[in-house]
Amino acid sequence: MANFEFLEALGQIARDQNIDEGELLIALANALLAAYKRRPDSAEDAEVEINPETGEIKVWGLELDLEGNVTREWDATPEDFGRIAAQTAKQVLMQLIRDIQRRQMYEEFANREGDIVSGTVQQNDNRYTLLDLGRVEALLPQAEQIAFERYEHGARIKVYIVEVRKTNKGPQIVVSRTHPALVAKLFEIEVPEIANGIVEIKALAREPGHRSKIAVASNDSMVDPVGACVGARGSRVRNITNELRSERIDVVPYSDDPVAFIQAALQPARVREVQLNEEEGIATVIVHDQQLSLAIGKEGQNARLAARLTGWRIDIRSESEGEEQEVVEEVWTEGDVVVDEKVVIVEAPDHTKELVEDVVLTEAQGGSEEIVVVEDLDASPATEEEA
Repeated sequence: MANFEFLEALGQIARDQNIDEGELLIALANALLAAYKRRPDSAEDAEVEINPETGEIKVWGLELDLEGNVTREWDATPEDFGRIAAQTAKQVLMQLIRDIQRRQMYEEFANREGDIVSGTVQQNDNRYTLLDLGRVEALLPQAEQIAFERYEHGARIKVYIVEVRKTNKGPQIVVSRTHPALVAKLFEIEVPEIANGIVEIKALAREPGHRSKIAVASNDSMVDPVGACVGARGSRVRNITNELRSERIDVVPYSDDPVAFIQAALQPARVREVQLNEEEGIATVIVHDQQLSLAIGKEGQNARLAARLTGWRIDIRSESEGEEQEVVEEVWTEGDVVVDEKVVIVEAPDHTKELVEDVVLTEAQGGSEEIVVVEDLDASPATEEEA
């Protein structure tokens, strides 16, 4: 007997719940077979058939040989099977819809591991923060939260999907606010050149909530990678900073030359010299004395992030801590005469240090030269009278 109303209702449920109608029919047939097997007069072997064109339901009794092949079949549909089918269908459909929805959500978010999503804060306690992602909830554990951030109920935040776990109650989505890739994904959203592949993120180092360094390179000689990421008047990087609650972000140019890359990574400090020990992977960086604290950063943060960004162990030294042999150049004005003094430290034969002063006078004045020997290198050079 045709049952078009049944088919129409089934099709409507499938469309509303985004479920394949064929999958729904198979699940219903299996549930009806289980209901039939509970009857005392049921055949030992049977199968339920649902006609997808008419909606007619039939139970076929089967006789099998030793190898499991069907040798005989007959119509074993009970007279009251319509009522049983209606009761079973309701229960099966509800359970099936829940199972399929859970599976679909798991498959959807399992493919989004490593992606960024927006969520609304629903619940907050000492263990985790619960976020509503729309169709599913996400878990933001305490370990994945920035230490000083506070998430108010109803606030909307962006998070990075770290892991999607499959559970009996549906997918459990673990998200993070501290993952370094969160910064990279935010740049992809804000900077079209990164999304299009014109600008590439080569390296990234982050101390969540405090500071990040990101090294970028351009695949187009006409595009400035740092300028593209910063945006007009800093608009693009400012949007990312606001999302990360004022976390400072340094955008530096990437270079295949390790010396140039290390110099850029230590910005805003200006580096005088970089000496590489490739065997040990150590880079000795010489900076001017007044640049030392800036190069190291607060609690060593700038140097630490630069080391992570470049992959080199960085040893920062001030100019006065540098090598014994060095040249210091100073230029000053003495009246109308410009004086250029070069102070060169050399090793004397008697193991003392000679301080050689070459004084060049301009504006047609004759040059002069004098040599002053000092016993203590750290002491101030002797005056002409003392010499």
